[in-house]
Amino acid sequence: MAHSVRQTKRSLRINPIAHGLVWVYAALLIIPLYFLVISAFKPNSAIFTMPFAPPTTWNFDNFVQAWGQVQLGDGLISSALVTVIAEALTVALAIPASYAIARSRGRVGAVVEKFFAAGLLIPGLAALVPTVLLSIAMGLFHTREFLYLFYPASVLPLSVIMLTQFMRTVPPELEESAMMDGASRLRIVVSVYVPIITPGIATVAILNFLSFWNEYLFALILAGPDPDIRTVQVALPSLVSQTNTQYGVLLAGALITMIPVSIVYIILNRRLEDALLQGAVKS
Repeated sequence: MAHSVRQTKRSLRINPIAHGLVWVYAALLIIPLYFLVISAFKPNSAIFTMPFAPPTTWNFDNFVQAWGQVQLGDGLISSALVTVIAEALTVALAIPASYAIARSRGRVGAVVEKFFAAGLLIPGLAALVPTVLLSIAMGLFHTREFLYLFYPASVLPLSVIMLTQFMRTVPPELEESAMMDGASRLRIVVSVYVPIITPGIATVAILNFLSFWNEYLFALILAGPDPDIRTVQVALPSLVSQTNTQYGVLLAGALITMIPVSIVYIILNRRLEDALLQGAVKS
């Protein structure tokens, strides 16, 4: 009884500190976002003289200028194409690979899993020069098509490792029952495993979407600065001028590029929470 009383008193002392740290962390997230939103509606003078004050007029001139000045519309379309195709290829390759590793009982599966895990240790910049040489050799340098292939390759190690852990939570009895009913391996993966590991697939999809959508260096070098094929992250820095940068226009463009990410997160957020809760219960 005395021990429980001491624990209660200790938790009462810790709770205010924990709540305070949570509010500090929330402020660190909200304040920059607030500054970004209000500054997107301001001219340069107001951004520097009244940085945290709301704009006097809520007009969309900065958004119109950002959209037309660097062809953000074309950049959004290009980024959407690259992201969706790369996302589809990643999931299509990662699901069967993770299934094979999760259900392997021999040494080969362990070796293959370690092979994918080793891919996490390779720095992205270390692969830059070989990747450029490969794209030139394939005749795909400064094309979107090479990004369709490169982006899935860059995230497959993490995607396979994560999905393998989710695959291992599926009871083997479900697979055995499906095989007794005459289901093929492909049917088992599609009809048994995929519905159960949907939260894991959503988690991988969100992480990959953020990686593909926000990637800048490889998109700039491999796809190039051509306005017809460059991604939105490559187009956005074109708003920066060495002499007279309109920061309101720049922040308006940044806000536009955040909209697709926010929409995808809102759609898949529930699945991500389910995945986190499953991990908490299993731990």
